[in-house]
Amino acid sequence: MVGKWNRMTSRQLGDHAVFRLREDVFQVPHNGRQATLYVLDCPDWVNVIPLTPAGEVVLIRQYRPGSDSITLEIPGGMVDGEDDDPGRAAARELREETGYAAAEIVYLGEVNPNPALFTNRCFSFLARDAYPAGPPQPAGNEDISIELVPLVKIPDLIRRGAISHALVIAAFYHFSAT
Repeated sequence: MVGKWNRMTSRQLGDHAVFRLREDVFQVPHNGRQATLYVLDCPDWVNVIPLTPAGEVVLIRQYRPGSDSITLEIPGGMVDGEDDDPGRAAARELREETGYAAAEIVYLGEVNPNPALFTNRCFSFLARDAYPAGPPQPAGNEDISIELVPLVKIPDLIRRGAISHALVIAAFYHFSAT
């Protein structure tokens, strides 16, 4: 039977603004061996599906250095110090990245982005009746363009790989399951 591993030591190796790198040494219960593993302590994340009264999803395009590509996504980002809960972070990220606000922010579900490496959760929300509320206010180095896409076209965009971000696909799964 699988059991929880005993963490023997833990030390922070670096603090890199959006994550901290940690080295943990565990005793593995089934064989008694020690295992040195590396963990990324990350803040929680949010994703927002902004749906307009006309049935369009407000999508964003942006460059992603990890994949060295321009991706089609929904707004999202970190739950940070100014947010007291993920729902507030979702409303903030929607406004910052798109200039849109919403009549209602509805919780859809959450996932562990990668429990083998990351300590955080990603919360998905629906921004119901999204509407333009002013100009976008992207943070830092964000360079974003906005596209309105009919909701009925989203499954095909995912099937074709035009939307490929795993956490965005998870958000649309949560949406389809409601």
